[in-house]
Amino acid sequence: MAFVVIPHLAPEFKSNMVEILQRHTVLPVKEVQQNLPLEANQVYVVPPQQETGVENGVFRLHPPFLPSGQRMPIDFFFQSLAKEMRERAVAIIFSGVGTDGTLGLKTIVEQYGMVVVQDPETALFHNMPRSAIKTDFVDYVLAPEEMPAKLVNFSNLPHQKGRPLLDSKKSEQSLQKIFYLIRSQTGHDFSKYKRNTIFRRIERRMNLHQTKQFAQYVRFLQDNPAEVELLFKEFLIGVTRFFRDEDAFELLKSKYLPRLLQEKKEGDTVRVWVAGCSTGEEAYSLAILLQECIEQHPAIQNLKIQIFASDIDPAAIERARNGSFPENIAADVSQERLKRYFVKIDSQYQIRKELREKVVFALHNVNRDAPFTKLDLLTCRNLLIYLSPELQRKVFPVFHYSLNPGGILMLGSSETIGGHPDLFQALDVKWKIYQRSESTVPMSRIDFPFSFSTTEPVKPLPEPDLQVKRESTMSTAVHRIMLDQFAPPSVIINAKGDIFYIHGRTGRYLEPAPGQAKLNIFDMAREGLNYELNSAIHKANLLREVVMVENVQVRNEVGTQHIKLTVKPLMEPEIVKNFLMVVFEELPAAKKKPRRSKVTGETNTQKDDIIAQLEMELQFTKQRLQTTVEEMHSSLEELKSTNEELQSANEELQSTNEESMTNKEELQSLNEELMTINLQYQAKTEELINSNNDMKNLLDSTELATIFLDQHNNIKNFTPQATQIFNLIRSDVGAPSPILPPTSSTRTSPKT
Repeated sequence: MAFVVIPHLAPEFKSNMVEILQRHTVLPVKEVQQNLPLEANQVYVVPPQQETGVENGVFRLHPPFLPSGQRMPIDFFFQSLAKEMRERAVAIIFSGVGTDGTLGLKTIVEQYGMVVVQDPETALFHNMPRSAIKTDFVDYVLAPEEMPAKLVNFSNLPHQKGRPLLDSKKSEQSLQKIFYLIRSQTGHDFSKYKRNTIFRRIERRMNLHQTKQFAQYVRFLQDNPAEVELLFKEFLIGVTRFFRDEDAFELLKSKYLPRLLQEKKEGDTVRVWVAGCSTGEEAYSLAILLQECIEQHPAIQNLKIQIFASDIDPAAIERARNGSFPENIAADVSQERLKRYFVKIDSQYQIRKELREKVVFALHNVNRDAPFTKLDLLTCRNLLIYLSPELQRKVFPVFHYSLNPGGILMLGSSETIGGHPDLFQALDVKWKIYQRSESTVPMSRIDFPFSFSTTEPVKPLPEPDLQVKRESTMSTAVHRIMLDQFAPPSVIINAKGDIFYIHGRTGRYLEPAPGQAKLNIFDMAREGLNYELNSAIHKANLLREVVMVENVQVRNEVGTQHIKLTVKPLMEPEIVKNFLMVVFEELPAAKKKPRRSKVTGETNTQKDDIIAQLEMELQFTKQRLQTTVEEMHSSLEELKSTNEELQSANEELQSTNEESMTNKEELQSLNEELMTINLQYQAKTEELINSNNDMKNLLDSTELATIFLDQHNNIKNFTPQATQIFNLIRSDVGAPSPILPPTSSTRTSPKT
């Protein structure tokens, strides 16, 4: 191993890191210089005023691209190291201030390397470790003294690079088990992804666990559902950043987007779909480009922007909706754009609300869900390289169907349209920008998905068994008596408040509501109980913890009672999982205070009680309103996505219906042609029969002995007179000729 140390130092600071490190290691310590070879068992210290990378086994120093406050030397080196060393690269992030290294470690993981982060609890400055951990791409979070053992194990483990697993006879069966485990836990099927990529990702997880046998890792997955979730995220490595391939985005902005936008009319909407958006950087980049293009052309100032960004990773979609990114995006986003489109909050940049509202993020599977349609621009970058050729052949006709005539398709730099040159024509071969061709695609080539939602169906709650079972043993009977005598009244409900089971006498707290009969606890709660009950149930269901409320005043026929209200989420047994238990415990009556002599004192006390209760209800209402607003925003985005999918499905069905009508007309026309041809065949058959009869009558009337032979001198037919010369019967047809010997198939025999 070679060790490269990248300290955070100011440009004007003179570093003594080489001398300091040399006191603590027997390995030679050097400061990095231009073209210095990278060798094993050496320690290298990066200079503070240079951007350091690795190329062809030697260090390359570059002048800084950004001002000193915006430089990210760790990100720069990690990205260079990943390209050079690939699966042999190891990134370690220690204590530090800021977010440097967060973007670079994603590149390390993409190239199958290993990422280790110092445990924030042991770090003097925890900003850098915590920022790295938030990416979900970290393999180990360790204290520094625990890292050497992991490094040694990782370096000693052979890297198989996918080929041994790929060639193994038993690997396919084990792989299908892994696909089944992931599909059962996440609902996503990876069986159509490229095998080599899948095996490389699995091998990376195996190396991290020091597992050498594929079957052993499958058993480990079966016993550890958390590892299944981590492997699922491993398959979805979303290495993206703002304006990735900057030249491609600049070409899009300067040449192709203006041409596309100028064809729009006033008040039109520009529709864009970003398939496989990951954490949203590319979707927001396109929103910025479109906004800038519209502002540069006065004739299209009133155009609206609508961007649909989709991915199958719920965690990535949630982060994209939030629109918060680490401060090291300054390396990819200009200062002008940062000031205009972002808001600095602590050490994060957040997209401004007016730009976030132009982008709708949704869970969507390109292979399974209905596509968005009537699009002007569709980008699917660095997703197709993971899909099998079979799946790619299915996706491209759907992309063609989704785009408007003349719409633009933008792929990643390593992707092509494959075997579909008739669907798209290349605008820029280097940056993989294509335009939808005018050729129509037969409906038979478009394999439309039929699932319009990625949400898993909610399993219905088990119906309560209301049948009263007879106690068959003494212990059961004793338990029943003790519950009736000592257990407080309680009810079992679901999250909506529907009552499934009632224990004890609850009439002092609940009563049937007037109107149509309902067994709902919110409708049946007595006066004074509804507010506290609503708040406690909502909190217990949200936090999944026990909620207790003391001294709740309930008014009923006997007056005002003070009770203790307890709401407990039930986790077991399985039949009552996800239910809630509400317990009513009556408290001893409080001692009455001496009666006041003045009426005004009583009135003021009552007013204070009423005001306090109203303030509590108002506070609870505010909290519920805020929660409802947040849920409504999330639901609104999902509804927008669902609406688009349903509209697309409707258009697909209309197209299919039109195609069916056309096929029906074609079949009717074809049927008429077949009937005409059939009549012609019948007429020809009758003519042939008549001709044969005439020929037979002619030959019979001539009284000439005639034998008809085929090219092999076998008998085809003969006249009655021939039987007087040769001993022939009707069954001799097909037999060898009695006159000429049989011939080969290459010779033509004379006919008699």
